[in-house]
Amino acid sequence: MTKLGDQPESGLFEARYVAFLETVTHLRPQLHRYCARMTGSPTEGEDVMQEALFDAYRKLDTIVEGRALAPWLFTIAHNRCIDTLRRRKFRARAEAAAAQPDRIDATEPVGVVVGPALERMVIHLPPKERACLLLKDVFDHQLEEIASMVQSTVGGVKSALVRARRKLAAMPETPAAAPALSNETRRLLKLYVDRFNNRDWDGVRELTSADARLRVADCFAGRLADSPYFVEYERPIIPWHMQLGVVDGEVAMIILDAGEHAPTPRSLVRLSVADGKIVRIDDYIKTPWVLEASTVSLIL
Repeated sequence: MTKLGDQPESGLFEARYVAFLETVTHLRPQLHRYCARMTGSPTEGEDVMQEALFDAYRKLDTIVEGRALAPWLFTIAHNRCIDTLRRRKFRARAEAAAAQPDRIDATEPVGVVVGPALERMVIHLPPKERACLLLKDVFDHQLEEIASMVQSTVGGVKSALVRARRKLAAMPETPAAAPALSNETRRLLKLYVDRFNNRDWDGVRELTSADARLRVADCFAGRLADSPYFVEYERPIIPWHMQLGVVDGEVAMIILDAGEHAPTPRSLVRLSVADGKIVRIDDYIKTPWVLEASTVSLIL
């Protein structure tokens, strides 16, 4: 599988390829934020964004000369998000929202109304309204660009914005609640945390299944047994410490920098559990924007 950092076999599109990588460097936090809000999950949003970037890389030679890369990347990311929502059986809601008449109430405000707390609540909106609100009020795209991205008209985008702003303004700003954990899962996660903090890597591996999968975003994907994963956390440069927490409503393991000052959240690890064993580890240590775009609380 080709990686984004690989050089293309042909030099035909070298300039575009370099421009693409430079644009991605600055846009990745924004693309992740958009995907996280569309899917309702910072970690799933990272996965969707990675898929979108790979799609974009494969299609790089199809870009029309002079076309802006940022709206193009957002379009690909948007389509990936919609595919994800449809797989979650949101198709009926999306189609119902799209079927509403493209009409705008002239008395409605047109200014930005989305604050950090309300931004996380857009997941409660139908997908079209969600996308239009994020693209306009959070990322400040032009109406014409948004219409192209969501395959609508400028009038349709305006109408979706009105509906979205009205619904969002009526929603209470309540923080995401931590999902309930079974006693067995909580015990397993706490054991993982304790053994990680004691650097007991053999003990940590005992908690995983024989064929457990590992994904370190931007670095590695494969079997945990085939990776030098825990060696990275042995490095004395940063005194890593782990604690169980909640990230935008998802239970996750929070990696903290336990240096001279108060411990500071630096990244997160998501563990998947089945039959009393950890079957998958997703580590986002190399993609700091995942945590930066999230609300984090620690479970004591």
